Order: sequence, then structure tokens, then C-alpha cells
Amino acid sequence: MSVFKKVLVLFLMATVMACQDAKENKNFTEADIAVIPKPAKLELEKGAFQFDENTKFIVVNPSQKELTAVLIDKFKNVSGWDLEVLNQAPKTNFVQLVIDENLEKEGYTLEVNSDRVLISSKEQAGFVYGLETLRQLLPTSIESSEQVADTDWLIPNVTIKDAPRYQYRGLMLDVSRHFFEIDYLKKTIDRLAMLKMNVLHLHLVDDQGWRIEIKKYPKLTEIGAWRVDQEDKHWDGRYTPSPDEKGTYGGFYTQDELKDLVAYAATKSIEIIPEIEMPAHVSSAIASYPELSCHGRRIAVPSGGLWPITDIYCAGKENTFEFLENVLLEVMDIFPSKYIHVGGDEATKTEWKKCPDCKRRMKTEKLENVEELQSYFITRMERFINAKGKRLIGWDEILEGGLAPEATVMSWRGVKGGVEAAKLGHDVIMTPGTHCYFDHYQGPQNEEPLAWGGYTPLSKVYTFDPVVDGLTVEEAKHVLGGQANLWSEQIKTESHSEYMIFPRLAALSETLWSPKESRNWEDFSTRIGTLFERFDDLNINYAKSAYLVMNDVSIDIETKEASIVLKNEFTNADIRYTLHDKKLDDNAIKYTTPLKIDETTTINASLFKDDKAVGKPFQTTIEFHKAVGKKVSYKEVYSEQYQGEGEFGLVNTLRGTKNFHDGHWQAWLVKDMEAVVDLGEETSIQEVILGTLENQGPSIYFPTSVTVFISKDGKTYREVGSVKRAFAKNPASELKDFTISFDAQNTRFVKVIATNLKKTPNGGDAWLFVDEIIIK
Repeated sequence: MSVFKKVLVLFLMATVMACQDAKENKNFTEADIAVIPKPAKLELEKGAFQFDENTKFIVVNPSQKELTAVLIDKFKNVSGWDLEVLNQAPKTNFVQLVIDENLEKEGYTLEVNSDRVLISSKEQAGFVYGLETLRQLLPTSIESSEQVADTDWLIPNVTIKDAPRYQYRGLMLDVSRHFFEIDYLKKTIDRLAMLKMNVLHLHLVDDQGWRIEIKKYPKLTEIGAWRVDQEDKHWDGRYTPSPDEKGTYGGFYTQDELKDLVAYAATKSIEIIPEIEMPAHVSSAIASYPELSCHGRRIAVPSGGLWPITDIYCAGKENTFEFLENVLLEVMDIFPSKYIHVGGDEATKTEWKKCPDCKRRMKTEKLENVEELQSYFITRMERFINAKGKRLIGWDEILEGGLAPEATVMSWRGVKGGVEAAKLGHDVIMTPGTHCYFDHYQGPQNEEPLAWGGYTPLSKVYTFDPVVDGLTVEEAKHVLGGQANLWSEQIKTESHSEYMIFPRLAALSETLWSPKESRNWEDFSTRIGTLFERFDDLNINYAKSAYLVMNDVSIDIETKEASIVLKNEFTNADIRYTLHDKKLDDNAIKYTTPLKIDETTTINASLFKDDKAVGKPFQTTIEFHKAVGKKVSYKEVYSEQYQGEGEFGLVNTLRGTKNFHDGHWQAWLVKDMEAVVDLGEETSIQEVILGTLENQGPSIYFPTSVTVFISKDGKTYREVGSVKRAFAKNPASELKDFTISFDAQNTRFVKVIATNLKKTPNGGDAWLFVDEIIIK
């Protein structure tokens, strides 16, 4: 044997021995296992299985081969290997999919030893989930799109027996308010599968856009899919267009595109449920076919917020039901789902009350009121849907006036509707706004992109449970599961959509999959960090809001001492801080008790992990200015709805946030703010700052001017400065300090007048919000 061959043999032997040592000597701990959602049962053994270029995947049919392609492609990306798929298992070094008819629906077992990996299930879904668990046992760099060097592709020797707690685990995407391309929907399907979710609910129809091709009614996509582009304005600050204005914003899916999407989702064991709204949220349909309404007038597709929703389908005309049945026939041909979602929410029935056709229908059907007419509408559509072998789902408003016999209720206005439906023997999907509305903020509003409102952080989502107190064992069986909803009024881009979905969907997935007794927030908090690393490699724009440090500030007006509590979502978080201009480094102080401050102070803080700051740093300045704790009098008292902290609300150092419900804002509707601060004695001052907020959606506008006057006796005032601001369109929520500077003056009384816009561009009443008068 040549020297070269001897060296080569020795090298190969050394490589094999090194791999064997890695497998035998590597012992994982449970802390190394960061699978989300958490498996039902897991037993950890010594040793590991190592993937290499000779690892085989063993399948028995083409569908299994297709499932393994996801993991095989990932290994090709990170290592360059072309792993082989066979029908017969070798002696060692393989991953085999085994059919086991004794396992429960969607369940799987994953058995790993140093020689082989077995994934057993009775059906495709179980194999999908078993492979996803295997994926999460691998190093996080398996998600990379580039080759990864110096990584041992080891997974722990483990036995996992797993199955979902709930059969329905869903995400709703609103593609009507803002349109999202098919490729993004496919990416979302991949991520649903990764977290063992099994339903994608597509909100395809709403006032602001019809998104599905219906061949019998082409105007639905010629007209209804497009609206006048007002994306530069706040959603609720957009004018009502004329039906003659051309719509340029929008889009729709062809039937072929949707059929392809359904087929793609099926490979991941994900059911796509279409939602075709009725009888309300259908302005886009009425803009296309005005005869579907009670009044028959032409309208435009709304560009933004619409309330109340009065342009709804006429319940008295037969052509309404003919139209809807024809639409649903085409929808059913695209979507094999057993469910058709019909919406059924937020119908303002003023047109029905005065419509001759609706009155005639009510008389013929012996209906007492328009609520019963809505029940007739939904029940009639349910009969049609049931006759085609499908089941109807509707939002919990379908309970009003009487529930259709076989309907499934999606409970969004809390859980009350779901409880009521379950007690009536109906199936229920829980999706309360408090825990499942992902269009809500997930961190401090000052640090977050624009959202609809509310506050649904990661930790709150993790507390969700579809079965609530008050249900018997039998009634609880009607609770199929839960769903997250991402309404897209404020969500214009894929990046923003990802930010709102992740990581909250991971928390929801665990509440719907894992046994209730195994869930633990501290444990989840540890595992989510590993998932964040996967998200990084997958280029998912996930929110890091859970890392953000927040503060609660209170002040004792008598002693003029502020108490500052620092916190974030994680239990026993390692928060460290510095004061003034000191950097957040190794010398930062560990936060243990509330900080006490009695002078102007800047606080810098961050969450630390492994002695390094993580997440966005927090900074706030508590400013003890000359007006703190001084008496304030008003010409027109603030609104009872927004009183801030009351008497000293504008002179207590406590600044408001973009959340105008945070309790720090005083507000005036239409009226100007005129406040006088009594400094108690003559004091030298040279600057006055007024803190304000603008959020044009709920009609909150910056003042058009701020003027400062001073007086020594409280009777005779003279102006020392003024600033003006012209109205400007502003789609964002924004904080602004109006600053008036002047030469130093001795004075006791300071009058500040902020002029209210009074009327919004759309003719509504304008709010003026103020949080602090700072005097220096």
C-alpha cells in the first residue's frame, strides 16, 4: 500500500472514530432541549445520534418522501450533502418513517438512539410534526441558507410521545384590508407547520377589498379588489371616495393561485378555511354590484376605516341569496375544507329596518325584529352550506336572534359567546381579543410600530386557555381549540405582519398543543431564546418586545420624590441600569428595588443575558422642573374621559406614552386648553414646554398653536412667546413637545394656551391631548 493510501485510510478511520466519540460522549440535558410547542412526554437517554453525509431517510410511499424533503434540503444548504431516500433500512445511520395505526390522530412518537431515528404515526400530520420536532432538536444553524462549518449535527437520544391537546390550532390572516402575495402566504404556512399549527383562516372579503376571483361575477375583482390609494393617511383618517374615482391599491388571488396554495398547505397538513363575509363587511361587493344592497345606490370601495357598517346585503331580495350561493359554489370548488366561514359580525341593520323587501321578508317569515332577520339570513345560508357537505363558522354575533342549527361559533368578544354556544351544544373556537388579537401592541407603544390598540404581550398570550371555568366536561368537549387573528388595518407590509405574528404564535402554539399541566412560563422563556436563534437564521422579522425594559413611575407630590419600578416580561429578569450619561456595560447596577429620585435624572437600563445587554436599551428622563407640584387652574376643565392624574396631572413629571389610555393624559374635546400654573412666588424662568400627542385615527391632533403668558399678580398677563403648527396628514402616532423659549423673566403665574384644531378634515370633533407643562 502506498504512503498516500495509508494516510487516507488512517484519516478515514480517525474521522469515523471521532464521529463515534461525538455520539457516545455527548450527553444532553433537558435544558438543551428547546422544542416549541413542548412535547407531551419526553424521556432523555445518554448519547446522541449524529447526521452525516451517509445518513439515509427510509420511507414507504411518495408522500413520505415529499415530507422528508424539507429536512434533506436543509442539510444540503448547511453542509452540501445530498442525503439519500430509500425504501429499505440499512443496519445503522438512518431516519425511518413508520406507520403505526395504534397512535392517536395527529400523534407521533420519536425514538432516537445512537444508531437510528424512528418516527411513527398513523397519518401524514403526525409525520409532519415528528419531523418538525426532529428539526428543533438539531442545532439552530440547521435553518441557515448558507453552508455552516465546524458543526456536529447531533440530536439527543430521546423518546418522545406526543399529540395535540386541541384539534383546532389556527391563525387568521386578514388579506382584505391590506393585500399580501401568495408567496408570503406559503412562507406563513411553512411557519405554521414548524409550530404544529394546522389551520390557516383567510379573511378574503371585507369592506376594503374583495380578494378572490369569482368567474360568474367578474366585477368583484375588476372593481371590488381595488380602492383609492390613501395609504399616506391614518386608517381612520381617510376620506370617503366617490364611486367614480379609480381604485389603484389592492389585488386579488386567481382561482388557480388559491388551488395551488391549498395543495401546498395540504403537504404540511394545514387546512385553509376561506371566510366570505355576510351580511356586513361587504362594501367591496356592493361597490361592484349595487343591487345587492337595500338602497341600490352606487358606492366606492372604502379606502380605510368605516363605522357604522350600514351598506350590507339586503336580506329581503332573492337575488342576494342567489349571488351568495353562486359565489360559495366557486369557493367550495377551490377549498376542500369542511368549513366555510361567513363572518356574520358587526352588521348595522338600519337599512333593513326601512327596506320594503326586508319588511316583506320579516312578515312572510314571521320574524319579530331585524336580529331575527339576521338569524334567518345565516340559517338559510347554513342550509345551503350543509347541503354541500360543509359546515358553517361565524363570529359570535351569529348567536343574536337565534343560532343556526349546526353552526360553529368563533368567539372573539371575550369568551362569553363561546361558553353560550357550547352550553347549547355547538362547537366553538375560542379567539378572544384579550389574548388572541395579534393586531394589538405587544410592547410599550412608544417602542412599537403602529398597531390597532390594546396590549397583548407574549406572556399574556401564554396564559390563554380555550376551556374556561363554567363549562361541564361534556360542554368542554365542544371547544375545538383556539386561533390567533391578525387584522391588517395597520399592517401594510410582510415585514410588519411577521413582527406582529412572531413570537406570539409560538406562545399560542404551546397553549393549544401541550398538556396544560406541563406549561410553565419560566421554562418557556428559556426555550423561546433558542427559537429566536432559529428565527434569525430564517430571516423572520420577529418582535423582541419581550426583552424591552418598561417602567412604572409614581410621585409623592408632597415630598417631590419619584419611585421608579423597572421590569420586563421575564420572571426574575436580570435588569441592570445606570444613571445620567454612564454606559450600560459591566459596571451597570443590578436592579433589585424601586429607584428613588428627587432631582432631574436620566435612567438607562437593559435586560442582561450572560453579562451582555440584550434587546433595545431603555432610557427615560425624570425631569424635576420648576412647576412640579405647583397649583394649576383651568379655564375649561379637562374631559371626564381623560383626566390624567387629576389636580397635579400636568405638573407631576409623569410623561404620557403613545397609548392615550395610559392614565397620564388630560384631554379637551373641541375646546382649547388654557391652564395657569401658580409657582407660589416670583421665580426666574426662561422656557416653557408643553407635551402633546397626535393620533389622527381616533381624532387626536396636535394643537395649532401654543402661546405662553406670564404675570406677577395673576391678573395682568403679557405674552412671552408662541409657536404655531399647520395641520399635516400624519398616519402615525406621534409625541411632540412644543417649546417656547424667551429671555429670563421673574414671574409667579404662567398661563399656557393650546389651540385645539376643533374640527377634523372629515368634519368630526377634534381632541387635544396634553401630559405635562414643563417650566424651566
